[in-house]
Amino acid sequence: MTPNDATTTTERTSDTELVVTRIVKAPRYLVYRAWAEPDLFRQWWAPASFGVTIVSHESDMRTGGSYRLMMDHASLEAPMAFYGTYLEVVPGERIVRTNDEGTGPGPVSTVTFEDHAGGTLVTVHERYPSKDALDQDMASGATSGWTEQYAQLDQLMQSDAQA
Repeated sequence: MTPNDATTTTERTSDTELVVTRIVKAPRYLVYRAWAEPDLFRQWWAPASFGVTIVSHESDMRTGGSYRLMMDHASLEAPMAFYGTYLEVVPGERIVRTNDEGTGPGPVSTVTFEDHAGGTLVTVHERYPSKDALDQDMASGATSGWTEQYAQLDQLMQSDAQA
């Protein structure tokens, strides 16, 4: 499924898979940078309406490298850590990473970037270790912020493209 302009689609494609797509109105190299560079990533990743802030983001984006996000919210006693390993990085085209936070294995996320009609088609494919794990993330709201995140990415791309 290909999204319409500025439409985020989120689709559960199997018991363990979630696919999110969006056409971002910016060149692929800029959209990739927004995913790859921690300072840019921090500006759009956390949905503003969630009240979550990214306290820090460290990333060694290369195959075999790792990342660590520290996120905070007024309801938390301490910031939460989100971290994982980059299984594959093809600059400008593809990022595959684990999401290792929590007590068990998390989803493996594959993000692809494709040129598309004056913008970039971004596809996030998340493969969860089990049906229950995806069910839990969907029930908790952990998968519900994509539309807002991508709207924030679009805003960042517009400000960056004009700078």
